[in-house]
Amino acid sequence: MSRSRHTEAQMIGALKQVESGRKVEDVAREVGVSKHTLYAWKAKYGGMDVSQAQEAKQLRDENTRLRKLVADLSLDKEALQSVIRKNGWSS
Repeated sequence: MSRSRHTEAQMIGALKQVESGRKVEDVAREVGVSKHTLYAWKAKYGGMDVSQAQEAKQLRDENTRLRKLVADLSLDKEALQSVIRKNGWSS
């Protein structure tokens, strides 16, 4: 996933401008993105406040970290079970 040059606050600020009645093309030009990017931001951050967006990002990051941890532990468990079966230590 590519890293954005814009913060959540900037994205939500641009969306608030569009919601207030400004044209999408004008806001996109001012922010320096395409209008399609603004629509993607709207799909992701539409109706959120800055604090909600930051909390959602923090939760996504934590979820990613936990998924990696579970995957690592699952691999370790499988490796240990394989060694147990190979050595005949199972009961």
